Amino acid sequence: MSAVLLSGRVVAAAVKADVSRRVAALGRPPGLATVLVGDDPASGVYVGNKRRTAGQVGIRSFHYELPASVAQGEVEALIDRLNADPEVDGILVQLPLPGDLDSNAITARLRPDKDADGLHPHNLGLLLLDRPGPRPCTPSAVMRILEHYGIATAGQRAVVLGRSFLVGRPLALMLSAKGADATVTIAHSKTADLASVTREADILVAAVGVLGLIGRQHVKPGATVIDVGINRVGDRVVGDVAFAEVAEVAGALTPVPGGVGPMTVAMLMANAVAAAERRRPGN
Repeated sequence: MSAVLLSGRVVAAAVKADVSRRVAALGRPPGLATVLVGDDPASGVYVGNKRRTAGQVGIRSFHYELPASVAQGEVEALIDRLNADPEVDGILVQLPLPGDLDSNAITARLRPDKDADGLHPHNLGLLLLDRPGPRPCTPSAVMRILEHYGIATAGQRAVVLGRSFLVGRPLALMLSAKGADATVTIAHSKTADLASVTREADILVAAVGVLGLIGRQHVKPGATVIDVGINRVGDRVVGDVAFAEVAEVAGALTPVPGGVGPMTVAMLMANAVAAAERRRPGN
């Protein structure tokens, strides 16, 4: 293996230490509400990790579980109650939602200032306008990893593989924003000759959820490769990148697990404490 391993756990520890300090300075702990709909095992694990991390950094956790059969109106009524609850500073609705529930409508129902995931249309608009506001957690995690390890983005070619509103599109905006200054290409399932596009990247981000999609033939020698993919193989979690073969070509590489995942949870905590700081007098 020639690639430098970019551990998200190391960066997450630094972010959580900063969040703990900010929580202590508030005097009253922030409140983070998590909403889990249905019984998807992976979603249950993710929410459990978020609640456990909240406890570690001093954030109060309010958890709500609803059955997969719940009506749209019942979910929206819960969101309305959390929006009005002064003890709740941030709200996270775990995605994806089951069945015919309209996740876009539910996300838009959140008060923008309580949107801990940074996915409300208002907050995505602030990102587009390069104005302050909550940022989506996983793109923020990628940016913080690059910053922590001193990986330059200015003037670099970045290819983001995936165009979801959760990761790909907001990350492309963040990489190309003033201050980051990368030249960004978004690739996706309709991209012709994918390998020729990804081999142009100094920074390659894979965020599509396709096991082993990125092999050594997709990677420019010395490139930084960020693997956002989460794929389950039996009881193992693996990414979109064929780790062993890409590690022989890349200059730096995030592992799965232990890369972007821990940082996504850490950035959720950062969003929650920032929401509380905005809501408290004197902040």
